[in-house]
Amino acid sequence: MDIGIIGIYNNLGPAAAAAFLFWGIFSITLHELAHGWAALWQGDDTPRIYGRMTLNPVVHMGWLSLILLVLTGIAWGSMPIDPSKFHWGRRGRIVVSGAGPAMNVVLWAVCWGGFGLLASRYISDGTLAGGARAIPDGTEKQLASFLLIGGMINGMLALFNMLPVPPFDGASVLAGFSRTYYRWMHNPRVASLGFFIVLVALFSGVTRLASDAAYDLGARFAGQVAALVG
Repeated sequence: MDIGIIGIYNNLGPAAAAAFLFWGIFSITLHELAHGWAALWQGDDTPRIYGRMTLNPVVHMGWLSLILLVLTGIAWGSMPIDPSKFHWGRRGRIVVSGAGPAMNVVLWAVCWGGFGLLASRYISDGTLAGGARAIPDGTEKQLASFLLIGGMINGMLALFNMLPVPPFDGASVLAGFSRTYYRWMHNPRVASLGFFIVLVALFSGVTRLASDAAYDLGARFAGQVAALVG
């Protein structure tokens, strides 16, 4: 089956497969560390107590997540926190939960911005519609493809993690604003519904729509960067 790393290898080659694996692991690891940094800032030392403030991806993702990343392209991570220790109480959830997707947005901007800088000499319309194909073969094109994959992965991570349903970070962010939603989110039936929504999103056209939206937004951002330096 053409899924996961094997599918990327067959369709795009070994360099793209290696880039996907790197960015998947690196982005999820930094996403979880961002949660940890924000929790420490809020006065919660749980991430440090459990030894989670490390760049070791196995600690954050676990072997099952890493194996599924290779086999299916789907992975996840976790960061233990104790909201009862937050300086800002329930409002601290907004900061801690939002820190992970915010890290992915930063990585998204770095990747697409770097891509725009590389492509600025080879495009004329500022849209970067052709992606890395606009860049001649060589080291620059390989780097551009690497950044493009990083931008796509982080765009997807940011979009999906901000969905306002458990277990995504968006649910905890919204719970920080609304006591009603906070109580609703901790209902076991809601948690089961969130899991069902995750499955529907992964195995329906929603994922493709999110991917297209992430690419279009990133290409526009890279086009603006290219226009500024071109």
